[in-house]
Amino acid sequence: MIQAKYLLVLLALPFGVAAGQGGPERSAFGVTAEGQPVERYVVRNGHGTRLGVLTLGAAIDEISVRDRAGRIANVVIALPDVAAYEASSTVGSVIGRYANRISHGGFSIDGVRYPLSPDATAIVSHGGKQGFSTKLWKAEPCATPNCRSITLRYHSADGENGFPGAMDVAVTYALTEDDAVRIDYAATTTKPTVINLTNHSYFNLGGDRVGSTDDQLIQIVADSFTAIDDKRNATGEIRLVAGTPFDLRKPTRIGERVASNDPQMLLGNGFDHNFILSKPAGDPIPIGARACDPASGRTLEMRTTQPGVQFYTANHFNGRQAARDGRMLRQGAGFALETQHYPDSPNQPAFPSTVLRPGESFRSTTIYRFGVRR
Repeated sequence: MIQAKYLLVLLALPFGVAAGQGGPERSAFGVTAEGQPVERYVVRNGHGTRLGVLTLGAAIDEISVRDRAGRIANVVIALPDVAAYEASSTVGSVIGRYANRISHGGFSIDGVRYPLSPDATAIVSHGGKQGFSTKLWKAEPCATPNCRSITLRYHSADGENGFPGAMDVAVTYALTEDDAVRIDYAATTTKPTVINLTNHSYFNLGGDRVGSTDDQLIQIVADSFTAIDDKRNATGEIRLVAGTPFDLRKPTRIGERVASNDPQMLLGNGFDHNFILSKPAGDPIPIGARACDPASGRTLEMRTTQPGVQFYTANHFNGRQAARDGRMLRQGAGFALETQHYPDSPNQPAFPSTVLRPGESFRSTTIYRFGVRR
């Protein structure tokens, strides 16, 4: 049964509130390997904060905010060009139909098996090789003067990557005057299917050209996490964070915990784990995580309607890929806070359901709010 939280009406946030900076700015970003044009849209608020979005993968490629000295820098990893995004499709992108991992090469709904891979032992990651992060999305900039939002839409055909049902997906990015980036996800389907949408931005609050987030602080409002196996898939076991390196309930230096020899940390080669967020009653979009860069003073507060967040310390970067600013990306160059349902929920009956049925609407909201600690 689709979770009740999916059916909540999105809280009214004034998308397109006047900022005196004009509406979304459109520019050409390049062309795909198949010759399709990729567009880039930028919105800004009255403080000079900027949000940049690509139509390829509905990717965020810029969130530029000030530090304590007033210097503006991009705090998400951006890649140089379209070819780089096609080669590393998850960076900044919307992930779907199912973010994170699905085991056993597929799943079953109502007794019907849906193979996502010919290999029944395969782990299918982030919706498969042709997931939403690889697709060109249709951009719909807000039409009112001085607005600061853009909606991107994608139609996923019935059977795409093995998933049942034709699915219409909309993702709206909005930049608020108080330096928050709000992401609203919505989707419908023509057949029973599974869904798990997230954004895979990598944050580095130090800004452009800062090579590591090891000295940045993370706090996650979670008493437990889902354990992983040697394929980094969820085992189905839920573990308490207390007494482990995964206890991030107080601000903690990221690099200190990544260096732990805890078996779960070694399996992930760092953090690559889903944290089960604590949900206080009465708060429809509660705080899930906070981060801070002591050197620059920049802070990040994450709120979400989703039950979990994948904290990932960019363990796959190996120094061979360049960012748009020219630095070579290595492990820890950024960290992801991927708000989500739990990994492999379609094959884990004890986890909250991710089934979406015809006539139902999937809706979720995530907010990343930036600030400065003096």
